[in-house]
Amino acid sequence: MNSDQSIRIVIAEDSRIQAKMLIKRLESAGYEVRWGANGSEALDLIRDDPPDLIISDIEMPEMNGYQLCQTVKQDRTLKRIPLILLSTLSSPEDIIEGLQAGADNYVTKPYEADYLLGRVDSLLHSTIDVDDTEEDAALEVNLRGKTYTVQSGRQQVLNLLISTFENAVEKNSELIRVNQELSRNRDELSRQNQTLERLNDQLESHNDRMTRDLDAAARIQHSLLPASDFVVEGLDVAWKYIPCDELAGDFLNYFPLSEEEVALYVVDVSGHGVASSLLSVAVARSMTRSVSSSSILAQLGPDGTPLVTPPHDVAEELNKRFPMEDQGELYFTMFYGVFNRKTGLLQYVSAGHVPPVLFRKNGKPEILPAEGFAIGWIDGIDYDLEQVTLEPGDRLFVFSDGVPEAMDQDLNELGDQRMLQSIEATGKLSLEESVTHVKSTVDNWCRVNGPKDDVSILAVEMPE
Repeated sequence: MNSDQSIRIVIAEDSRIQAKMLIKRLESAGYEVRWGANGSEALDLIRDDPPDLIISDIEMPEMNGYQLCQTVKQDRTLKRIPLILLSTLSSPEDIIEGLQAGADNYVTKPYEADYLLGRVDSLLHSTIDVDDTEEDAALEVNLRGKTYTVQSGRQQVLNLLISTFENAVEKNSELIRVNQELSRNRDELSRQNQTLERLNDQLESHNDRMTRDLDAAARIQHSLLPASDFVVEGLDVAWKYIPCDELAGDFLNYFPLSEEEVALYVVDVSGHGVASSLLSVAVARSMTRSVSSSSILAQLGPDGTPLVTPPHDVAEELNKRFPMEDQGELYFTMFYGVFNRKTGLLQYVSAGHVPPVLFRKNGKPEILPAEGFAIGWIDGIDYDLEQVTLEPGDRLFVFSDGVPEAMDQDLNELGDQRMLQSIEATGKLSLEESVTHVKSTVDNWCRVNGPKDDVSILAVEMPE
C-alpha cells in the first residue's frame, strides 16, 4: 500500500453511469481511481500499474468479474491485492462462486456508499495472507445437493462471514424495529377504529370535493400541452399523451424559439399522483416559450433577436433548480432538443431518459445515443450534447418509458425490439397515423390490465 501518495483503486464496471457514480464516491473519499469498462480493460490497467485495491462488477462483457478475480488471484505478483466483487446477484451459489474465484469481499447491489467505503477501508487495513504452500488446500462445500470446491484462504472466508454476519445483524435489527412498530400500530389501530366509523361519513363529501379538485388539476396539466391545432411551419409534428391516473408525471411540448429553431421535449417525473404532477407543472412553467432575460430556453441578444440556450446547458440549469432533496425525493428524466428547420440539425440532451429513435426515409429505425443522469440526482453534473441531422422524409420519435417498459399480463416488457418493429411497420403511413399505430401497439400489449405508467409519444418529421 502506498504511504506517500493517494491510495490507488481500479474499478471494472461496464455501466458508464454506475462507474461515474462509484468514481465520484471513491474520489470524494480521497482515493485515486482508474476505470476499465470491462474485465479485460481493467486487467490491463492492473498489470500496467498494480493498484492497492480492485473493485469489480460481476456481469460484464469480454471478461466477467469472476474471471477477472480468478486471473488476478492466480498471478503471483497480483494475488495479494484485495478484490471486492459487486453484483445484483445474491444467492448462496453466487457467493460460493466468488469464493472459488478468490474474492476478498462480496458486496450486493444496491449498496449504501458508506457501507462500501467501510469495506474498502477494512480491506486496505487488513493483510491478505497468501501462503503459496497452501495453494492446493481445498475446502469442499455442499450446498443444495451440489458440492463446490473452494480454494479461498482463511482471510477470504473470514471476510465473507463478516459480510454475511453484518447483513444478518442489520436484517435482525430491522425486524425488531418492524415488530415494535407493528405493536404500536396495533394499539393505535384499536383506538382509530372508533374514529374511522365517525369519519366515513365525512369521507364521502371529501371524496366528491377531491374528485372536483383532481379534475381541475388535470385540466391545468393539459393546458401545458400543445394545442391540438398548433402548427410549426417547416416541421411536421404528431403526439400522444395518455396519463395512467387522473394526474400524470409526464408532459411534452414543442414550440418555436426563433425563426429557425424549435424546442422539443418530453419529461417524465418519477412516481404518480399529486406530488409528481406538482413537480411536472413547476418544470413545465420553467420551460416556457417566452424569450426573456430570465428564460432557461432562450434569451434576448443585444440586437433583440433570440439567443437559444444549448440543450445540455438547459439540463444543467434544471439540475441546479430542482435538486431531488428539495423535491420530496422526486426527480425527473428528460429529452430536450433544439431542431433547426432550415438545416435539419437536431441538437439534444438526454437526462436519464429513454433514447430517441431515428427513422430515416429509406432506412430502418435506429436508437440514437442518449446517456446521462436524471435531473435532480446529483448536483454539478455535466450533460453530453448529442446531435443528428434529419434529411427530408426522416422522422424522430421520442417516448416516455411507458412505451418500451409497457407490460403484458405476465409482466413481460414490450421492449426496444418490438417498439422498433412497430415503428418500422408505419413507413408508408402519415406521421399522425404512425404515432397512433405505436400507441395501439402499447394498448394491445397491455390489453388485459392496461398501461401501468403514463404514455407520452412525440414524433417529428422533416418535410420533403
